[in-house]
Amino acid sequence: MAQLETGAQALEWRDGRFVNVGLGPKPLPLAIDALPQGPQLASLVRKMGDLSKNVRRVEVPFHRIAPAEDAYWTCDSRSAIDVPLGRAGATKLQYLRLGQGTSQHVLISGKTGSGKSTLMHVIVTDVCLRYSPDEIELYLVDFKKGVEFKTYATHRLPHARVVAVESDREFGTSVLERLDAVLEERGELFRQFGVQDIAAFRNESAGARLPRILLIVDEFQEFFVEDDRYSQTAALLLDRLVRQGRAFGIHVLLGSQTLGGAYSLARTTIGQMAVRIALQCSESDAHLILSEDNAAARLLTRPGEAIYNDANGRFEGNSPFQVAWLDDDERDEFLGRITRLAVERDGRWRQAIVFEGNVPADPARNTAFCDLVEAPPSGQATRRQELVAPVAWLGEAVAITGPTAVAFSRRSGANVLIVGQEADAALGMLASCLVALAAQTRERGDGADPAVSRLVLLTGRPAAGDERWAGILQLLADRVQAAGSEEAGGVIADVAAEVDRRHDARVADQPLFVFVDDLARFRDLRKSDDDYGFATVDREKASSPAQLWAHILREGPAVGVHVIAWCDSYNNVDRWMSRQSLKEFEMRAVLQMSAADSSNLIDSPAASRLGVNRALLYSDERGTIEKFRPYAPPAEEWLNWLKAQLAPPEELSEPADINAWLVT
Repeated sequence: MAQLETGAQALEWRDGRFVNVGLGPKPLPLAIDALPQGPQLASLVRKMGDLSKNVRRVEVPFHRIAPAEDAYWTCDSRSAIDVPLGRAGATKLQYLRLGQGTSQHVLISGKTGSGKSTLMHVIVTDVCLRYSPDEIELYLVDFKKGVEFKTYATHRLPHARVVAVESDREFGTSVLERLDAVLEERGELFRQFGVQDIAAFRNESAGARLPRILLIVDEFQEFFVEDDRYSQTAALLLDRLVRQGRAFGIHVLLGSQTLGGAYSLARTTIGQMAVRIALQCSESDAHLILSEDNAAARLLTRPGEAIYNDANGRFEGNSPFQVAWLDDDERDEFLGRITRLAVERDGRWRQAIVFEGNVPADPARNTAFCDLVEAPPSGQATRRQELVAPVAWLGEAVAITGPTAVAFSRRSGANVLIVGQEADAALGMLASCLVALAAQTRERGDGADPAVSRLVLLTGRPAAGDERWAGILQLLADRVQAAGSEEAGGVIADVAAEVDRRHDARVADQPLFVFVDDLARFRDLRKSDDDYGFATVDREKASSPAQLWAHILREGPAVGVHVIAWCDSYNNVDRWMSRQSLKEFEMRAVLQMSAADSSNLIDSPAASRLGVNRALLYSDERGTIEKFRPYAPPAEEWLNWLKAQLAPPEELSEPADINAWLVT
């Protein structure tokens, strides 16, 4: 009290009134200003009304809890993670401590507007300021329909191994599978060294790099919105991580707006999470996040006000505190400092796996695709490509498995059909396949002009004025034979003749690819009315473009002639192709459509549940369905990069016989 009195005006209650201790009981002169005029008074009242909305707002600036710049990356995580979250009282800080005793995993709950997202940003930013990437790695998964974690990908946070924005359940489950594999690897490593936990291992191996891992999942209940294999796998893996992660330095932080409802984590798993942080929430959620006899969280009234409890939610473990306030600009400034520090220390670090579910996939993130374009194969490697199936990429898989690819082996049915009404997504897939295959094919090196280019593009529009393909055609003018709907019949006849030539000569010539952009625009390729899908076409009698088209689909893949076609709907697929012709497309990429159309195309209604920027790749040969994000249409920056990298192929001489290449 004495300390407070030295910096305050002290008042005492004497004889029915307050008396200023410093001034005594003598009266003070008071001159009251006159009331302002009407308009000015109304303006003042409105201003006071606006200010009164935030009169109860309490802010603890983040820089009050952030370390000094000379203390960045100086903390050691071998024994625990220890970071402040905000103020607990007037002089103390509330710390998040993980790695000691039962304090291993964290459960956070708070309704919309309670400050949960700010708390997570405070944790991530503070951890990355205090600990280096050699001490802590982050796996960040956000299931919300927002971009809370996008800034960590934008700033290339060196601590992040995975950053998922607006994630899918499939991707979140693959992150858990990755961490489960890390747990197994560390278990084997500890057995080899005869140690029991991460601290003992690091003490035993002073030079070894083995950081603690912090998995942060916002809106984790999305794992369990459906009772399927993903929810079952997620429940199993989360339970394993919270039970066994302690010894191996793996900590789980789960956030949710509510823990109520049918879709949530098993109570036995939640029971293993001793640290609970409750923000503003309902009375029922207060009992769920803390304990049955502890409803203190329902009394929280302002954003950022929270209760920290490291005693499994028991009342005696409650510690009220105010979360530090970290706005977007200040957060980005600190993240910039972290990135610059990483550049100064070593200059290079492993890039995070980034999943942005709210935007189309970016082919520039496909390392294999970029390597292929930047370093075109030599003559020997290109010739070997005749023996190894060429590969093209459609998009990014919704899992930590690498990009979604299709391989064109010389077998029946090795064609690709894309079906869906999203024209931009179809263009992105077709364009990425065209560029990838252009880097893997070459023209004949015997000095003769080939009858058909290695890449044929039927655009469905006049080729000269097709804006969809203008950039790609300008870039690959010497490699792609483009034709509109008027010239399609002649091109199809040439390709069919090439198929016959290869069959007759029994040669293993280079692959030839026919791209069809919007099949429904080619009336000449439409099946005849009397074709019910059971008859086969005799190549000697085939004369119409539709018959030649069916002949190419059936006979082409075995001799290296493949088709990649897009059609806007299953209705048009059914009108343009017979059942037998449809079977020649064993690889099918489908966008969002009705359950009936999806079942007809991929034997599953799964495509009816797809959202924006999502597609499914069905492989009839393997009987698998893979979810992925299609590539975006070619952007100007991407085309400029391709123009700088993709040089025309050099003329190469053919070897004497195929055995020379096999020996090589």
